Amino acid sequence: MGNGIKSAQFLMEARLSRAAYGSADECYDLGMAYCCGDGGMPIDLIEAHKWFNLAALRGSEEGQAMRAEIAEEMTAREIAEAQRAARAMIAATQLRAA
Repeated sequence: MGNGIKSAQFLMEARLSRAAYGSADECYDLGMAYCCGDGGMPIDLIEAHKWFNLAALRGSEEGQAMRAEIAEEMTAREIAEAQRAARAMIAATQLRAA
């Protein structure tokens, strides 16, 4: 059981790294992982919203739709936290790319 958790964590870390610089699809997939608890990860709507937001910013209509859908289940404070996290991710990736 411990190996399964470690494997899931490794896979999520790899997905996080790719999605930070990757395509809208990679961001969307990560949003789905957090939204549904994929790969043994706990459901985290704030993280899901953040990744759907990043997917939407990269042109994903599915990201826009999922962001809106899960926002209905979130408080205004949670949405604001997700938006701050998305802005921080954008700023961090821009700094690393420069």
